[in-house]
Amino acid sequence: MRLDKYLWAVRLYKTRSLAADACANGRVCMDDGQSVRELKPSHDVRVGERYRLNIDQLHKEIEVLALPPNRVGAPLVQGFMIDRTPKEEYERIQMARQYAFEKRDRGVGRPTKRERREIEEFKYR
Repeated sequence: MRLDKYLWAVRLYKTRSLAADACANGRVCMDDGQSVRELKPSHDVRVGERYRLNIDQLHKEIEVLALPPNRVGAPLVQGFMIDRTPKEEYERIQMARQYAFEKRDRGVGRPTKRERREIEEFKYR
């Protein structure tokens, strides 16, 4: 089975074209560190192989258990792959989501240009 089709079938990407783009742009690597960009999205997936994926800010690690015949439902995904992502990675993403939102008092209105610049400086520096 092709790598892009496998990633789509186990619901790691919403569409097969997104999975193919991720492979082509080097966001999917084998566990040995070899980039799938060199292997292309048509790389044959084998049982027991491990992959590292960068999905947005999440660095996910998976191991192939079996090859699905077609796209599978969410409850059945665990029969085709093992999620080896450390818990610390999920905690990091949860923390980033929690602190990514700014709270303004009700009725204060939108931030001025000066306030927006101060907010961006505080968040990103």
